[in-house]
Amino acid sequence: MTSVEGHRRPPTAQQFVLAELRRAITTGRLRPGEPIRQEALAEELDVSRVPLREALKTLEGEGLVGYRPHRGYSVVQLSLDDLREVYLIRRILEAEAVRRAVALLTPEVLEAAEKAQADVERAAEAGDVPAMTEANRRFHMTVFECAGLPRLVRLIRTLWDSTDAYRSMYYGDDPNRERVIAEHHAMLDLLRRRDAEAVVRVLDEHRSAAVGALEALLTPGG
Repeated sequence: MTSVEGHRRPPTAQQFVLAELRRAITTGRLRPGEPIRQEALAEELDVSRVPLREALKTLEGEGLVGYRPHRGYSVVQLSLDDLREVYLIRRILEAEAVRRAVALLTPEVLEAAEKAQADVERAAEAGDVPAMTEANRRFHMTVFECAGLPRLVRLIRTLWDSTDAYRSMYYGDDPNRERVIAEHHAMLDLLRRRDAEAVVRVLDEHRSAAVGALEALLTPGG
């Protein structure tokens, strides 16, 4: 796990453990398929097994970890087919969210997206993958939430959660970080022009590039 020094603990032990586990997964500290050793983790985080078990149940419900009898919990490992399916479903749902959102865009939403993008660029320049992951999610969700379809956005968030461990792998390479920044700038320009279909096309390319890069990383010998 990453060091917990400097992090302000959330109000409860369960929230603290949940935040630390999410951070470990999104940073790649706990990689897909890796077992979660509860005793060592509880000792490291200085918590009892009770909040740890509750946090793991929450993450299991989100699809980030899985449980197998006699083996315990581990970070979920997606097959390439699973990964492609998640991104296919995202393509369908996010296209609808963008089309609805563009019609309802306000200067405040654009300003929030621009701020998130500035944070993406600062994190990318510093090579801070966790910060870039968080800012990237904020950038996209700012747009999706503008659609005014909360159930749809919840589904999109769940799909994003299921691939968080893989997103950190994608951001680990400089060319991928640079590509993300360029694509975000293109999206912002098109959002300002209220060109929904062009934004959808850029998003499709955005996701396709990520899937292609992850396929190369996950394919044996790739």
